[in-house]
Amino acid sequence: MGRPLPCAGLMWAVLLLLLASWAGRTEAQESKVLQGHECEAHSQPWQTALFQGQRLLCGGVLVDPMWVLSAAHCKKIKYTVRLGDHSLLSKPDQEISVARSIQHPCFNHSNNEDHSHDLMLIRLSKQAALGPKVKPINLAKQCARVGQKCTISGWGTVTSPRENFPDTLNCAEVEIFSQKKCEEAYPGKVNDGMICAGNSNGADTCQGDSGGPLVCGGVLQGITSWGSDPCGRPKKPGVYTNICRYLNWIKKTMGNRS
Repeated sequence: MGRPLPCAGLMWAVLLLLLASWAGRTEAQESKVLQGHECEAHSQPWQTALFQGQRLLCGGVLVDPMWVLSAAHCKKIKYTVRLGDHSLLSKPDQEISVARSIQHPCFNHSNNEDHSHDLMLIRLSKQAALGPKVKPINLAKQCARVGQKCTISGWGTVTSPRENFPDTLNCAEVEIFSQKKCEEAYPGKVNDGMICAGNSNGADTCQGDSGGPLVCGGVLQGITSWGSDPCGRPKKPGVYTNICRYLNWIKKTMGNRS
């Protein structure tokens, strides 16, 4: 048969493997958040990213030029807040150090199974420069309605349990679950300080999305907190800190430290 034929066959096999690998990466990158899509660039100008050095920790939400809301479990000794980004591979539009991290006083630091009061206010070391890419979002004045359509966003993994972190901000559309369905999905773990959202396709936030926004009707209704493992199970919605239950604490804390 001669020696060249096996070499040629091997070359084709390698080429096919490379093409399959590339196609698999493309498919994974197109399934954003979980069962979502790449956000229109800068369509979520309140979205922030918490970084420790070059490592993404969590998301966050700009609610005032000096203040960001995030999840209490995202707190670190030292980290920065990036604002105005779409792709995390690009040079940050703005990167501001954290002056103070204020977890909700009832958050349980020592129990990883207790997700109650998973809320944190971050005071920036200087005001964010506002513009088309960076805008604060208003807090919800009323609690979300069951069935209300909402948007989730983040740079967290787009696959689960295998992690695959995208470069660009991803969005998905979800709807608010009733408290009864939320409690049935997670018996004994849900309280009034939490709100559930998802859809029949399993759209969900996942690792890396914690602290990011649940936006309904143009206002902030939730902060990404916890959910199923693996993420994206249709009958196991994402669970968010219910902002309408914490308005007094948020406003009081920001007012006392502004």
